[in-house]
Amino acid sequence: MRLPRLFASSSHDMAIDLGTVNTVVHVRERGIVLNEPSVIAIETQDGVRRVKAVGNEAKLMMGKTPANIQAMRPLRDGVIADIDVAEQMIKHFIDKALGRSSRFGRRCRIVICVPSGSTMVERRALRDAASAAGAYSVQLIEEPMAAAIGAGLPVTEPRGAMVVDIGGGTTEVAVLSLRGIAYSNSVRVGGDKLDDAIVSHIRRTHNLMIGEMTAERIKHSIGSAMVPEGNGRELIVKGRNLVNGRPAEIDITEHEIAEALTEPVGQIRGAVMNALEQTAPELSADIIDEGITLTGGGALLHHMDEALAVTTGLHVNVADNALICVALGAGKALEDPAYDGVLTPA
Repeated sequence: MRLPRLFASSSHDMAIDLGTVNTVVHVRERGIVLNEPSVIAIETQDGVRRVKAVGNEAKLMMGKTPANIQAMRPLRDGVIADIDVAEQMIKHFIDKALGRSSRFGRRCRIVICVPSGSTMVERRALRDAASAAGAYSVQLIEEPMAAAIGAGLPVTEPRGAMVVDIGGGTTEVAVLSLRGIAYSNSVRVGGDKLDDAIVSHIRRTHNLMIGEMTAERIKHSIGSAMVPEGNGRELIVKGRNLVNGRPAEIDITEHEIAEALTEPVGQIRGAVMNALEQTAPELSADIIDEGITLTGGGALLHHMDEALAVTTGLHVNVADNALICVALGAGKALEDPAYDGVLTPA
């Protein structure tokens, strides 16, 4: 039975960046209180499914579970792929963010970040999952708007600002002005596609099968958006040899990984150029002065800012706290009346 709204406490209001790779939670007056992988492990015993682990603990299980345990990511390409599992994960994160001690006042207002290209069905799935997890009110904010607010861009002024939010499942490109989005484009290319490109390259070139977490480690260690002149940095990678089936290890270089990432990075470059081509002339003039701001985990890929600067001919900078910019911006929109109008009912 749902408690009436009068039992709700504004101190429990929160903003959630429910990302494909990580979930970040901002609680009113407390700031960022949780930043964990969007992973949940489900255990099946005698036909009954129960949550085994969520977040950091569940991520450690990925690719290493017995037959009765499944570690999964319930979001793909920035949207919910399995609503029941996502609901369980959201409930866990809300409990962890607020604590389990309070019996009353746990009904809260939740702001959820959504990709600008998400459909009404996908948005409804987010609303239903958040409502079932304990929200009396669910509002949405588009990810590029939240990212721009979190990065400190002047979104409330009559001045154009451009943000590129490179997340795990999607890349959001938007031009913003006067609390609104003048142009937005969402492509389903992000950190996951970069990982997939690394896995495919190593399998094709070295006959070595590697896991998702290994691909992510390679990306963080020696991944680059621009191909270096020499071999660059090197890394030892371990996996399973596809020829003889035995465990094996190889040396890989920054040069070959950069070449493997050429296609997904090219798609991000194309999305940015498409946005610039569709932008009104007066806003374009502002972007020349303001430059382009990168947010999201993909913004931290080595030389990503330089690659986009070469492509566009504009100044490109990576925002401070790029990984949590979206959650910070959603939290500011929740707390600050200056951002009235950027939140929409779910």
